[in-house]
Amino acid sequence: MALTTYLFFDGNCREAFEFYRSVFGGEFQSIMTFGDGPPDMNIPESDKDRIMHVSLVIGSAMLMGSDSSSAFGDPPVAGDNFAISMTGESKAQCDDLFAKLSEGGKVKMPMQEMFWGDYFGNCTDRFGINWMLSYELSRG
Repeated sequence: MALTTYLFFDGNCREAFEFYRSVFGGEFQSIMTFGDGPPDMNIPESDKDRIMHVSLVIGSAMLMGSDSSSAFGDPPVAGDNFAISMTGESKAQCDDLFAKLSEGGKVKMPMQEMFWGDYFGNCTDRFGINWMLSYELSRG
């Protein structure tokens, strides 16, 4: 199991991650725009160059982030623009942890298989902390 910090931005994710790379070094493990996603995401043309996902390797850790899109609601609010991302060892482990974390909180996206090849879901726990859980389907 691995925990990672995931940051959310309102259009300046690329700029922020270029800055973090200049500070910490490391390389982008992946970078994808909303325009790279499937058409059924219904992303407005104005958001297609925004970052859907970026991950920066920093030593033995990973920093991840994305921009918001009007297709998915309001832009992030400073102080609430992060989540703890956890990569599980199995779908069952993710389901168990997700059920426990979301109890008394709010499910934002139930655990489900996603187009990028992960089993993924996100929720906010009863203390207001945002969680993203995933399992790489190619592992199992």
